[in-house]
Amino acid sequence: MNIIFEDKALEELYTDGSTKSHQYYKLSKDVIKQYIKVVNFLKAARRVEDLIYIKSLHYEKKKGNLNGVDAVWINKQYRLLFNSSANEEGIVVNALLFEISKHYE
Repeated sequence: MNIIFEDKALEELYTDGSTKSHQYYKLSKDVIKQYIKVVNFLKAARRVEDLIYIKSLHYEKKKGNLNGVDAVWINKQYRLLFNSSANEEGIVVNALLFEISKHYE
């Protein structure tokens, strides 16, 4: 899939392993390492449907106030939220990463 970072801090976390963004600078090294691994899984997938078969990601389409947002687990506590979009043939191949969310907060 094509990965697009909406938040500059998420791109810094992926490329540098750290960020100065107040939202993410307190993330532990283990969470950052898992985040990088999850983004690599997203990059390797050819389409969103491929994420369903990677059980550790727990891919889901959100409902309620996050209706239409896709989510995958980073670990039991954190989720990576993104919006997906389709190409000309209708196959979902783009992921716009916009937030690491702490689950149940």
